[in-house]
Amino acid sequence: MIVVVDCGIGNCGSVVNMIRRVGGQVVATADPAVVRSASRLVLPGVGSFDRGMTLLDEVGLLPVLNDRVVGAGVPILGICLGLQLMSRRSDEGARSGLGWLGADTVRFHPPAEEPVRIPHMGWNEVVPARETRLFKPVDGELRYYFAHSYHLVCDRRDDVLATSVHGYEFAAAVQRGNVCGVQFHPEKSHVFGMELMKSFVTGAAPC
Repeated sequence: MIVVVDCGIGNCGSVVNMIRRVGGQVVATADPAVVRSASRLVLPGVGSFDRGMTLLDEVGLLPVLNDRVVGAGVPILGICLGLQLMSRRSDEGARSGLGWLGADTVRFHPPAEEPVRIPHMGWNEVVPARETRLFKPVDGELRYYFAHSYHLVCDRRDDVLATSVHGYEFAAAVQRGNVCGVQFHPEKSHVFGMELMKSFVTGAAPC
């Protein structure tokens, strides 16, 4: 069973619908007992970093998630804020993150000579940084929908799974072992998002 973590920070309905469309058995919940039973986890998120960490704490999911993801190695996919929560910290807030990735979340700082609008919203091309089965091009393209003002900066270049460009190159997807995350919204990315979610749901991807 795939569990979408639903503690009030994510667009869970759209994520659940997409997983069902690609054949996955899924439930959205914040019940720690159900989270413990998951074979795969999805951590979606929309909103602020501190609010996300506070809500996970308030529903008692921090120790459960750490036990399942770090202790048991259950594959997890973070989406947008969900990915950012996997880092150590964020420019956006004061709380510590989950710390599953050697990375920090920083605000976009585009160069003065190439100003871009923040937040970054809209469709962008994504380029894999290393070999992965998570991405499956459609008609030779990989395009996803973004809506964010912050992005991850990883300690290790090898943890960057894919990049995109908004004023400068940034990490669009990150993966280390069973921990994987995307800065874009696959649930809003039509056929491109469906192919990515299918790779995760079927276990074709490593994360």
